[in-house]
Amino acid sequence: MANFSKSNVPQFSLDVYQNEFLPEGGREVNAIVTVTATGGGTIGSVTTAPHLWSAGQGPSAAVALMVDCSGSMDYPPTKMRNARDATAAAIDTLRDGVHFTVIDGTHVAREVYPGGGRLAVADATTRGQAKQALRKLSAGGGTAIGTWLRLADRLLSSADVAIRHGILLTDGRNEHESPQDLKAALDACAGRFTCDARGVGTDWEVKEVTGIASALLGSADIVADPAGLAADFTQMMEAAMGKEVADVALRVWTPVGTTIKFVKQVAPTVEELTDRRTEAGPRAGDYPTGSWGDESRDYHVCVEVPAANIGQEMLAARVSLVVPQPDGTVGNLGTPGLVRAVWTDDMVASTSINPQVAHYTGQAELAQAIQQGLDLRKAGDIDGATAKLGRAVQLANDSGNADTAKLLSKVVDVVDATTGTVRLKAKVEEADEMTLETRSTKTVRVKK
Repeated sequence: MANFSKSNVPQFSLDVYQNEFLPEGGREVNAIVTVTATGGGTIGSVTTAPHLWSAGQGPSAAVALMVDCSGSMDYPPTKMRNARDATAAAIDTLRDGVHFTVIDGTHVAREVYPGGGRLAVADATTRGQAKQALRKLSAGGGTAIGTWLRLADRLLSSADVAIRHGILLTDGRNEHESPQDLKAALDACAGRFTCDARGVGTDWEVKEVTGIASALLGSADIVADPAGLAADFTQMMEAAMGKEVADVALRVWTPVGTTIKFVKQVAPTVEELTDRRTEAGPRAGDYPTGSWGDESRDYHVCVEVPAANIGQEMLAARVSLVVPQPDGTVGNLGTPGLVRAVWTDDMVASTSINPQVAHYTGQAELAQAIQQGLDLRKAGDIDGATAKLGRAVQLANDSGNADTAKLLSKVVDVVDATTGTVRLKAKVEEADEMTLETRSTKTVRVKK
């Protein structure tokens, strides 16, 4: 396996937090794996392959901006103008040398700039031309997001670059293609580029927008007021420009007789990765994590080990970070982390829950309670919704997740946060409910 020279990429470190002690007969081992990338974001660094970086510019990248231009973007008329301004602001944030395209999305996808099935290369001239081309964007037609994603994929894949990224804006439901068509498009694009998705206004479907971002390992959010789009697009593009390494995977090796119960990202958001495993040799599997800049993320790994006697110990899993190389091999990033199991008759040791594991188990339950509560509320099950959202308030309070607690307080009247006693509000602003649902998976970091 290839290893990187120190100057090539951000330095990755991997820390494991767990209680390794199990009681006699105990079989479930939980660990939080914290992955941190530092020293990236520096101009002139090199990514995985030397031919994939532009001189003095950091890693080469290609970005597709997909703008909803369906008929509903005309209501109110300022929405389309805000979308044009936001796209212009994102174009201004592009680094020199980055390949880019702008796509007009309706029930079909159309190239706005540069056109001709190719990408432009960002400089003062092409930025100016692209912003001129944005004036041609007008609202009319339906919504078929799968067609936008497929065009973005076709264009992004035409460039030999290290980082491929999409930014997608929609204001409505995906009414002009079937859910199966959108899923097929997402399956086709997964692993080929990452994508941030934004819903503007309140007429779009939260599960569609979060589903797109989740499948393509990007972020999802609501911009309830179209006036906030430019700031949001600038921030998204800055984050995209800060990415240094693409296609990083969490590789989990387990010994014979061990089963992986789940692997999920738990910070900065909850993201289920278990079903995305690809086999990577005997008893090893890779879980995709997307692109990285200077950042830190936490993952929860849960494995089931064979039962053993008091005093025995075993390596339950080995977790490492890998990235593909141009020659088809993979390179290792940082030193692997070890997850262990030790059987003991010390009840205090074997029954105490590691604080990191406890914290993120609560954050995952919090996200689930919010989503279930809002679904029950929509279905008219007041008692069920009150119970779930009350539990969510309690979990947000216990874990110090102040942002989520604030969002919850716009949907329920909190009687007692410590016990989770709440009343559903009779009238809830649609934007408040959609914001809570969209941001329900955002977690608060555990204090190490």
